[in-house]
Amino acid sequence: MPSIDVIIHLSPDECLAHYEGRAANVRARSVDGRWVVFPAEAIRRVVGPSGVHGVFRLAFSDQGRFAGIEPLARR
Repeated sequence: MPSIDVIIHLSPDECLAHYEGRAANVRARSVDGRWVVFPAEAIRRVVGPSGVHGVFRLAFSDQGRFAGIEPLARR
């Protein structure tokens, strides 16, 4: 399954905008410098009281659809 590691820093207010549907996608920079856009619903699995901060691995299906997210390192 293809994957990419991204750095995400979202405040609690930014997470709320995604949760409420005011923002459908998250745009993040990969560790190798590429920009990646993925569904905002993905961050629901990793949001904490201070938002979302750290390095995460995004997994995609062979067809390029989002399949999962897992934390690699918190910052």
